[in-house]
Amino acid sequence: MSAVFKNDTRSIDELIACQKPGHSLDQRFYIDPDIYELELEKVVYRNWILAGHVSQLPEPGDFKVFKVADESAIIVRGSDGNLKGFANVCRHRGSLVCLDQEGHADKFQCPYHGWMYDIDGNLTAARNMNDDFDKSTHGLKPVSVGEVHGLFFVCFDDNPPSLEGAIRDLQEPMDMFDFKNLKVVAQKNYPIPANWKLSIENYQECYHCATAHPEYALMHTLMISRDKRGRAAQHMYERMEACGIKDIEVDYIDGAAHPGEMGYGYWRTAMFSKYKTGSRDGKPVAPLLGSIKGYDSGQSDIALGPFSYLLAYNDHIVAYVFTPVDHKSSNCEVYWLVRGDAEEDKDYVVDELTWLWDVTTASDKEIIVNNYKGVHSKYYEPGPFSKMEDMESNYIDWILSELQRP
Repeated sequence: MSAVFKNDTRSIDELIACQKPGHSLDQRFYIDPDIYELELEKVVYRNWILAGHVSQLPEPGDFKVFKVADESAIIVRGSDGNLKGFANVCRHRGSLVCLDQEGHADKFQCPYHGWMYDIDGNLTAARNMNDDFDKSTHGLKPVSVGEVHGLFFVCFDDNPPSLEGAIRDLQEPMDMFDFKNLKVVAQKNYPIPANWKLSIENYQECYHCATAHPEYALMHTLMISRDKRGRAAQHMYERMEACGIKDIEVDYIDGAAHPGEMGYGYWRTAMFSKYKTGSRDGKPVAPLLGSIKGYDSGQSDIALGPFSYLLAYNDHIVAYVFTPVDHKSSNCEVYWLVRGDAEEDKDYVVDELTWLWDVTTASDKEIIVNNYKGVHSKYYEPGPFSKMEDMESNYIDWILSELQRP
């Protein structure tokens, strides 16, 4: 642990007041366990986090366990056909109820003392209890679950931010890709031994891409801004209409979100003209999505809350979800989605579909870990952001504002 941190007696409010605009965070925001606990309370558990796609839970009883830091939720297709969320905590003595990560169940039975719950969370059996024991008051506790055009989210708060703005404003762009009728064909977890904020900060900037990601930089223009007037993107805008892609931009992410709503954003950026999609050789790797008619050498970026980010190519989608494990480590979960009617080995090959973002994420993991090691040094001090790190800078400002919320 840094000697600087040990000798720093400033309160969190004092640390925030000392934050220099346009600079990275003070060391303690990355290594102080007390700040991490405050972040869980005021940032992590209060916000929606992408947990999957509805295609993963098609039938009543299909379930998935979703874990964030110290909390675990069972997401299940209920008997009425709707998705439901329950804390993965037995109402008897607190054991985890569901130890499998996914599957199908007609009931959930606690492995400790055998209390049994149906797929709607009701307690149906509890042996040898007192005569006045009321099963109806001991069902699994609910966890907030929401859906945005086929993607489902979890929030560990009884009063989560509204999803209505995202559902409304993202309908047109997400309909172009037919998000509701996609399917997940690959999913991979990348454990990152570094503080969760460093993982997300790295994702939000491409200042490092030319240096660290030659595979990505070869095909993506690395535009400093999303200005569509940039020459590097002109070929994309000339082709968009013929490909059935509309010029849409939505930007209510993080601090720009409407009060009481989840932040969200959509914008389109260019690849170099000879590349059609994000693949090993830039050639198509799956059937075109939704109403899209061709390739404009572009990709769409979609932000859904502070932990979930998507890249929409014309023939496949890549979704990134970052979550904390503890103050020293985080997880990056990556999903790859294609058309719901696409057939493996005929319409797509998983290894080719996942290649670009698998190799890129592995490189990112190494970058983030090295960053975390350096942040622990007594020589670390917050440095200035470049013009290509505006999103990261805004994200940091948003986190600091959330930490000061009542």
